[in-house]
Amino acid sequence: MSDSLNPCMTCGACCAHFRVSFYWAEADDAGGLVPVELTEPLSLLMRNMRGTNVREPRCVALQGEIGGCVSCGIYQHRPSPCREFEMSGEHGVLNEACDRARARYGLPALFHPSLPEMTERCPNPGASLPAEHVQSPG
Repeated sequence: MSDSLNPCMTCGACCAHFRVSFYWAEADDAGGLVPVELTEPLSLLMRNMRGTNVREPRCVALQGEIGGCVSCGIYQHRPSPCREFEMSGEHGVLNEACDRARARYGLPALFHPSLPEMTERCPNPGASLPAEHVQSPG
């Protein structure tokens, strides 16, 4: 995948599908990295990213439109659940949670376990497909 765009940069579905909860000490007011102003208390020992503990979740740090160009506004300071969440197909492993989030937004699954590589690849902007990837009519 070194020559193609990471599919996460054109997705963002996980950021608008799951509650992002983590140990309270990951927030910067307790010595962690996550900006505390973007979190809210969940319990005595847990916090969550604002916007993710509602019926229609969307993390406050998500920038862009799901399925379009997206990014995390605190990528270098994101909490552990975000750091540990792998896109489906990473290291050849199916992540049903990733594919479930994508399906909610009408996006195709990234990986099918019977295939050796990722099912969907985002083409490198400006690059043309090799001849063997171009389907001829008829």
